[in-house]
Amino acid sequence: MSETPSLRQAALEYHAFPKPGKLEIKATKPMANGRDLARAYSPGVAEASLEIKADATNAEKYTARGNLVAVVSNGTAVLGLGDIGALASKPVMEGKAVLFKKFAGIDCFDIEVDQHDPEKLADIVCALEPTFGAINLEDIKAPDCFIVEKLCRERMNIPVFHDDQHGTAIVVGAAAKNALHVAGKAFEDIKVVSTGGGAAGIACLNMLVKLGVKRENIWLCDIHGLVYNGRTEDMNPHKDQFAQDSDLRSLDDVIDSADLFLGLSGPNVLKPDMVKKMANQPIIFALANPTPEILPKTAREVAPDAIIATGRSDFPNQVNNVLCFPFIFRGALDVGATEINDAMQIACVDGIAEMARATTSAEAAAAYKGEQLTFGPDYLIPKPFDPRLVGVVSSSVAQAAMDSGVAKRPIADIEAYKERLNQSVFKSAFLMRPVFEAAAVASRRIVFAEGEDERVLRAAQAILEETTETPILIGRPDVIDARCERLGLTVRPGQDFQIVNPHDDPRYYDYWSSYHQIMQRRGVTPDLAKAILRTNNTAIGAIMVHRGEADSLICGTFGEYRWHLNYVEQVLGNANLYPHGALSLMILEDGPLFIADTHVRQLPSPEELAEITIGAARHVRRFGIKPKIAFCSQSQFGNQTEGSGKRLREAIKILDAAPRDFVYEGEMNLDLALDPELRDRIFPNSRLEGAANVLIFAHADAASGVRNILKMKADGLEVGPILMGMGNKAHIVTPSITARGLLNMAAIAGTPVAHYG
Repeated sequence: MSETPSLRQAALEYHAFPKPGKLEIKATKPMANGRDLARAYSPGVAEASLEIKADATNAEKYTARGNLVAVVSNGTAVLGLGDIGALASKPVMEGKAVLFKKFAGIDCFDIEVDQHDPEKLADIVCALEPTFGAINLEDIKAPDCFIVEKLCRERMNIPVFHDDQHGTAIVVGAAAKNALHVAGKAFEDIKVVSTGGGAAGIACLNMLVKLGVKRENIWLCDIHGLVYNGRTEDMNPHKDQFAQDSDLRSLDDVIDSADLFLGLSGPNVLKPDMVKKMANQPIIFALANPTPEILPKTAREVAPDAIIATGRSDFPNQVNNVLCFPFIFRGALDVGATEINDAMQIACVDGIAEMARATTSAEAAAAYKGEQLTFGPDYLIPKPFDPRLVGVVSSSVAQAAMDSGVAKRPIADIEAYKERLNQSVFKSAFLMRPVFEAAAVASRRIVFAEGEDERVLRAAQAILEETTETPILIGRPDVIDARCERLGLTVRPGQDFQIVNPHDDPRYYDYWSSYHQIMQRRGVTPDLAKAILRTNNTAIGAIMVHRGEADSLICGTFGEYRWHLNYVEQVLGNANLYPHGALSLMILEDGPLFIADTHVRQLPSPEELAEITIGAARHVRRFGIKPKIAFCSQSQFGNQTEGSGKRLREAIKILDAAPRDFVYEGEMNLDLALDPELRDRIFPNSRLEGAANVLIFAHADAASGVRNILKMKADGLEVGPILMGMGNKAHIVTPSITARGLLNMAAIAGTPVAHYG
């Protein structure tokens, strides 16, 4: 496989720096002191061992086995590199392990075995059963791979899956199912011609038979030509299954009227003249890597209506096993499956196919910027970075395992299981659940100021699919309609949601008149009001809320926060409603952390700090979390008389003057807020127990800086900023927000005020 020098060097540097390889071991328990050591190892570890000795199923309870997969290879058929040996296969196996973790949260060890004898290799793999919950066989040459898999499946009581065979077959099956859907054809009616009699090719043909293709309609060719009855050259029992009783001998002879060409062979095997002989709207899966059996451009020159898939990422419809193996193993492990059977594989096919026909997720669109991700001839299978795959596919596999009787640990509530899987990939899902539940009690109207933004359009689709809220978008209808079409969204303006066209709306007079009435004693003339209500979407949205045509405004996907805040405060502010502060929820690996005030008060007074704190405590409870508030400063419990510490101490006095239903403490350094042991040593009489989960700063610069550092360096996911003090009538987001973030903000905006005070 040849690559450009720059790509080759970049790949080598990727593997070498900053640490060699792509894997490391990470402990799941602290090892901070002698007590931890005594529990993790001698003598405490003996208790876990005795429990497993008494009942083997306890291994899933007390060890990592239930979420641990081995990727095993002897390096005899690695990618397109051939037999490069076990050691040279290690980068590939490490990569496979990383994909397990990335896409399905499965821990994985790569095991490279220097053993060419298939029976001895099977012996080694079977001996590993006590360590692993499942086995993924990888890059073992045919026909040895058939022998190894058969022996392991017969002797092991855990799932054994040869990804080169079955993973490829599952993704091909999903792509074929959707290609036939596009072409208006059925499995039972089509003629299939295939090149390549190796492990992947045979497995793909077997999968097509399971999906309904008639065996007599499958014509298999290899390097020697057609596989036919009576042929003796380079035959084996697996090829024999597809031997045809025919006098035809070559690929060119049998390609006539073929509906589907399946290539798992080598470059340029399928010629343009052969494509001409195929049926109308031929389906061509040219999966050889790196050079396919025919290039898409070449095929379309003779068959413009061809539906084409390859194994390459630079063409549409990449058949990539990563769409399958993480998710089928996730489902199998979670129900304690003893094997991965046909029912589970077909469930995986159906799940993958279903995902491609659904609206593309915002996360997948962001990962594949610029690509057309709308179901059709050039989008038959979903992208690996679609986070919904784990929920849809793994739950389908788990259900199939239970239905087919191979699940040792059946799941009682499959929908709840699917939701847990979604929460594992959508970091905000678990924390946002109480907010979504509260929002479901009322159908609120949410107006989005920047309605032409792709993120807003995707959020609007999600709002209509996942909530009871009604989105209203401000923007030009023709632009919104064209972008929905281009993005593959099913929603349409005027049909699924209301549009406010700032250039031409019949309510224009009412809107500018309302704005002028509010602002006429603040220097705004009728002409200026007219101009603002033609050009300022935030002002339009605020006026809609003011007039009762919407319940809440979301703005800020572009522009500066305080610019938006100015119009929100002008139109919606009064003696009872005014911005107290901005609260950001940062979702971190070790839990949630709330930060305020990140945007509204640059240098809040003690009274404003007290108000910010009360608002923060109220909003934190919306997430089902008990607030534990720390006032953060360079000063620490009075050791600096001036500066931010002085204002924070005054704020605490204000709070102390009345009963509070939340715990707060300060002022203190940030490390004391988050480290209770350090805090107890320096200030043993603190009323705060454990780590703080709300940080209040006396400078917006400090709060905003911490928020941004956590986002950029700690992989923190932000929910917010939540605008406190405006009765949920408006929220101003930041330009870095995602479509998922806008959906979260819509849920927050969709909660009636009565639910949180």
